[in-house]
Amino acid sequence: MARASQTETAVLGALSFMPMTGYALREAIRDVLGHFWSESFGQIYPALAELEQRGDVRRAGSGRTGASTFDITRAGKARLKELLGQPIQQVPPRNGLMLRLFFGRQLGPLACRSLVLGARAEAERRLAQFDAIRREPPDEETAQDRPYWLLTVSAGEHSARAAIDWADEALAALDELGRSR
Repeated sequence: MARASQTETAVLGALSFMPMTGYALREAIRDVLGHFWSESFGQIYPALAELEQRGDVRRAGSGRTGASTFDITRAGKARLKELLGQPIQQVPPRNGLMLRLFFGRQLGPLACRSLVLGARAEAERRLAQFDAIRREPPDEETAQDRPYWLLTVSAGEHSARAAIDWADEALAALDELGRSR
């Protein structure tokens, strides 16, 4: 699935829950899908325009702020189902921490240790966020979606725990490097 198709999937998927302005859509993607997916305004607005042109979304009049609201159409729901059925596109990883650690000899063990401690703290923060999401009581409107959402929360929890375990191992290795200098 091409990057544009994945953006369409995120946009149509979010709009399948409720009509939103482009800004609200970006906020929903950031706040709800943010632990596993991100989209920028630069991706969302062109996708909305293309989806509107194809008839997959419909633009409603401006609200109080002058912003248009977008709603998914029947064709958009069919397109969403089609996109969700396509094979998953693997994206090459881009991990700034790993890039820095790979060249860590240039930084030294203490600076690398600081980076790993920051990553560990971030993983602990994410784990706490997932716990808070899991504890939220389901509301009537999203109760049927919640079991699926919790699958993504579980993946995030596992990833955060793995990051904490890795960080502990990396810190021990860096401490050993520091002692051998």
